[in-house]
Order: sequence, then C-alpha cells, then structure tokens
Amino acid sequence: MRRTAILAVVVALGAALLSGCAKDSEEPGDAAYDSGGGEGRTTITVGVFGAFGLREAGLYEEYMELHPDIRIKQTSIQRNENYYPQLLTHLSTGSGLADIQAVEVNNIAEVTATQADRLVDLGRTEGVSKDAFLGWKWAQGTTKDGKTVGLGTDIGPQGICYRKDLFAKAGLPTDREEVGRLWAGDWNKYLETGRKYQARAPEGTSFVDSASGVLAAVTGSNEKRFYDESGEIVYKESPAVKQAWDLAAAFATEKLTGRLQQFTPSWDQAMSNGAFATVSCPAWMLGHIQDKAGAAGKGKWDVAAAPRPGNWGGSFLVVPKTGDHTAEAAKLAAWLTAPEQQAKLFTERGSFPSAEAAYALPAVADAKHPYFGGAPIGKIFSRAAQDVPVQIVGPKDLIIAQNLADIGMLQVDQKGRSPEEGWDAAVKAIDNALDE
Repeated sequence: MRRTAILAVVVALGAALLSGCAKDSEEPGDAAYDSGGGEGRTTITVGVFGAFGLREAGLYEEYMELHPDIRIKQTSIQRNENYYPQLLTHLSTGSGLADIQAVEVNNIAEVTATQADRLVDLGRTEGVSKDAFLGWKWAQGTTKDGKTVGLGTDIGPQGICYRKDLFAKAGLPTDREEVGRLWAGDWNKYLETGRKYQARAPEGTSFVDSASGVLAAVTGSNEKRFYDESGEIVYKESPAVKQAWDLAAAFATEKLTGRLQQFTPSWDQAMSNGAFATVSCPAWMLGHIQDKAGAAGKGKWDVAAAPRPGNWGGSFLVVPKTGDHTAEAAKLAAWLTAPEQQAKLFTERGSFPSAEAAYALPAVADAKHPYFGGAPIGKIFSRAAQDVPVQIVGPKDLIIAQNLADIGMLQVDQKGRSPEEGWDAAVKAIDNALDE
C-alpha cells in the first residue's frame, strides 16, 4: 500500500507504499514532522495516518520553497483505526483539529454525510478543478447537495499480479496481454483459469493467495455493493455481494487458494516463497510484492488487467472550519492534490493519482516497473481507473467488508466451514457491530 519528467518508476518502498490505502506506517507510536523555523511565518498543520506520503515525497518542502511565508507541521497516528475515531471526536467538539486532515476512502461517506457542515467547501477553492479529477472520485468527496469537502489524493485501481514462472510450469501463457485475455470481462473466467492452473500446478503452490482477496476484488468492481442509492444497507440482498461471495467460496471449496489471510506474516512469507500464482493487485500492491518477494522474485512477477475494473483504497484531504488559517490550508490542500503533485506522489511513493489530468503527464503515462518485467503500469492502471464504476459508498462499508472477509470467508477458506455457515457468521458479526 508517489525526479525527472520521464522515467521508469521503481517502487521499492515495501509496506510504506500502502500509505493512504490499506496499511499504515510500521513505525511504533505516533510520528510528527515539523519543517522548523517559523518565526514570522504562518504555520499550517496537517494530520494524517501512517506514512501518508506527502512529506516523504518532498511535497511540503517544495511548497514552502514556493511560499516562504508558510511553515508546515505534520502529525501522524500510526493506524487509521486509531486515527479516525479521534478525528470524529475532534470534529464534533470543534477542537484539537489540524488545519488539514486526511480521511481514508472507507470513511469518506460518513464524513460527507455527517460532518460536512464542519468542513470547508474545497470545490470553491482557487485552483481546484472538478474536471481534473476522476468523476467517481470527485463524487465520493461531495455531499448530496453538491458541497465538495474532500479532495482526493490517491486511488487503488486494480490489476492481477501473477508469477510468470508458475504460469509457464502450469502450461498457461505468460505474456501480460495474453494473460489478461484469459479472464477479460468476467470474474468467472478467473475461476476457470484457476482450475486449469491447479490441474497442473507446481507442487506446493496454489492459484490465488486467499478467498478473501477474491471477495474484495469482485465487490470492488461493482457499483452497488453494501448500500443502495437511498443510503440503506442492502448487502444481504445485493447481487454483487452474492456474486462475489459465491465466487470466492468456490475458490476456497475447490482448494484453489493458499488459505492465507492478507497482510499477515504468513501471507508475506508465502509471497516470498512463491507459494501462490496470482493476487488481486491494486497499484499500491506492487511495492508490497517487491518488498516481500525480494530480489529472488524480480522478473518472475508481472501484472495484467483485472477481469473487470475496480478500486481498492485511496484517501482525501479535508479542511475543518475551526482552523485559524482555513484559506491558507485550503490553498495548500488544492496544491497537494493538483495533477502535477499527484504525479510526483506516484513517482516517489507509488500512490496512483485520483486526478485524471495526471495520466497524460510523462511521469505517469510513461511509467514502467522494472521489477515486474517492465510492465507499463501507468497505462495499465490508468485504463483501470478510468473504467471504475461510480460506486455507492456507505458510512459502514469498512465494518461490512472486514466482517465478510475476516469472519465469514476466512472460516470457509481456513476452517473448512460451508459457504452458508461462513455467511451466517459474517452476518451475525456485522449485525452486532452495527448495533453497537
């Protein structure tokens, strides 16, 4: 989970690449950044979670060089599950807030629905252009009455990362275009490819890492998942969720998975050992694979288009009205999320731009990844991003998704429970969580 105008992007940043997406900084405790100096300068504070990437990509330093009257101070709480409840508390009390706050995509619907009156309308900020952003990303940060309170930083358009060496041993094509055609347009074709792989699989390997990863990828490629247009929770009756559940359960019951839980040490170790052939792969996943698979995996991994375009991850910047410098903060937020800065964030950190206008910039359009066989990642993920459906995002998406994966599908995948038993366990856990 961002140098020169034209380059081949080498994203060798490991877990820090997940900044603003699926995983936070692995540094213990809270982290802070202060640009120093400050006498006679306006200080703008920025609150983020994990290794968010803005400081690491050098964007703060660049902005201060352009604006000598501005000083930037950042604070970072390690994990979003600790950061976000504090953010809600501070918004409700109107105190303890930074001038700019980060919001993770799974929380943006709740923020736009319940906190918009406490936030600046950034859509009216000078330098912000709706047309520069992907339409679905802009919509996620916009209220029903048209107030844009969140400017997108990054997104997680999905591909499928695969091991060319394992595909070859199983008699499958290895060229990324041919691989993409194996399952183009239909997640069921991905399952069929898994069956073909497993029939001739190298000993000790599986086609996919986890059933839960499949579940997340399929739900992420559908418009209506957990909520409907009126804001009602509909995951129990959702055709998209049923399709994703049944498909993921088929991977589990047919023993096509490595029976792993993503983002755990055993998952990382299996990646290092080459124990699975494919993984659902948002743009930020490339760095994690490079980090965990290491030098031995270079040239063996590649990336192809996913069966259907989807999104997994991404964040926003918001500006609370209670700040002492709301105008200056809004101006900074607009600059940090402008296409040119998003292209730099991609170059330095691997975070894929949510500003569609960045895709034509050489740093994105010409980006290739040497670790993945020179895969044209700029083109692959730009195409995916532009075709992502405008998803209905609800305030409790994260609770629903986590319990479906970690309570329900994990039991099917690891404990041999039936798909029906896993579903019932997930629904019970979700109902309990939503009632709290």
